[in-house]
Amino acid sequence: MTDRPRARISSRKQPKQVRSTELVSAILSAAAQVLAKEGAQRFTTARVAEKAGVSVGSLYQYFPNKAAILFRLQSDEWRQTSDLLRRILEDAATPPLDRLRALVHAFIRSECEEAAMRVALNDAAPLYRDAPEAHEARSSGDRILQQFMREALPQVDDAVRILAADLIATTLSATGKQLSESQQTAQEIEAYGDAMADMFCAYIESLKRR
Repeated sequence: MTDRPRARISSRKQPKQVRSTELVSAILSAAAQVLAKEGAQRFTTARVAEKAGVSVGSLYQYFPNKAAILFRLQSDEWRQTSDLLRRILEDAATPPLDRLRALVHAFIRSECEEAAMRVALNDAAPLYRDAPEAHEARSSGDRILQQFMREALPQVDDAVRILAADLIATTLSATGKQLSESQQTAQEIEAYGDAMADMFCAYIESLKRR
């Protein structure tokens, strides 16, 4: 039995001229709108091309299929999350636990502010999540969090730090997903953020005392 071939998710080519860059930007903007409105199941290249006001042929110059468009939207979201992690966790002037608390609140707010897009991207994940490109795109955030753990827990074994980073990342992701699937008030978002931050900080303090 042979494995099913994976859909190609890499872009066909990168835009080099201003006009090409604007075209790709228009396609991605339209794709985000179609995805948020229609969901992953009704997402098609034809709908994206129509929304962007371009031909399907023009779209295919840059994206070979809908999986490639969805992966680009997802990888952009992962990149934004990595930038958020880096901006907060690499602020050496702020104590580590204060950074962790700030990260929790910023992450939860981000997940809830773009709830429709987050839910739709999660539904589309089976199209690309096992591809090598997806594993590489996700790894940047993992490295940032592990580096933070080395600073926050300098006397703790590497294995324990890696486990702590993985636990925090997994809990943040799962909670963010849950919160994005239903409407949340600003007070509820703040309460979730405070509770998670308290839990994480207590966990880090407990590891220091071992």
